[in-house]
Amino acid sequence: MKKKFIGIAFLLSVLLLSACGNNEPDQTETSGDQNEDEYWRKIQESGELVVATSGTLIAASYYDGDKETEDQLTGFEVETMREIAKRLDLDISFEIIGVDSVMPAIKSGRIDVSSATITEKRKEEFDFSDPIKYSYITMAVRKEDNSGIETLEDLKGKKTGGGATTIYSQIAEQFGAEVVTYGNAPNEAYLRDVDNGRTDAVINDYYLTKFGVAAFPDFDIHLHPTLNFNLTESGVLMPKGAHTLKEKINEVIADMHEDGTLSSLATQFYEEDASKKPEKEIIEIDDLDI
Repeated sequence: MKKKFIGIAFLLSVLLLSACGNNEPDQTETSGDQNEDEYWRKIQESGELVVATSGTLIAASYYDGDKETEDQLTGFEVETMREIAKRLDLDISFEIIGVDSVMPAIKSGRIDVSSATITEKRKEEFDFSDPIKYSYITMAVRKEDNSGIETLEDLKGKKTGGGATTIYSQIAEQFGAEVVTYGNAPNEAYLRDVDNGRTDAVINDYYLTKFGVAAFPDFDIHLHPTLNFNLTESGVLMPKGAHTLKEKINEVIADMHEDGTLSSLATQFYEEDASKKPEKEIIEIDDLDI
């Protein structure tokens, strides 16, 4: 036993001398990896991946039936998460959470992951998988006059509906619009208010907006004919430093791209292959602070 302790002490001395010999101290951090190992271990021990989803977004996360039960919960985000959990040999459970509550829920440990748009600001606080979906930003406006919005600058003084913490609301506020928030409301609530004039627009993901508008043909709204801007990428949102989980999910996503599963799910729910970058011309606005 004494020989073992002497050996350990000698090794520590060598490491200390080696570190002192460098011009800069060793910046390698192990605590993050240790915490991540513990995080992944807890998921494995529970045997379950807990996923946050809205349940209110047509084509992405919604109930396909008259009962709000988990077996009727479906959509591209939902089925993609189910497939990821299956390939990780984990059960899955969904928590219906409003978009503004997802990030706090991940930080608190209430949920493990969710699907979200990848942005540089969010990457400062969270980790993301590789993209599972590509899209761009557009808006729903009134048919008769595009709600008086022909450029993003025309948003100044307008009202837009959306979640307080979404990138879409951040864009609206950046261009001078007032954001009217709804909590975890269905598409109908947002779009009805554009129709009746309570708000002027809903800025959102192209696919979500397309299917939302199509679902309510009696509303006097349409997709803005010219404002298509900023390519977006969505991935699996997870705690910052969740390296093992991120690595494993990325391996699954790569396999799903390669075997066509992501493409098939995207086409099934969006009627277009949202797993690939869109080919149409999209305006890029470089100074968006998102």
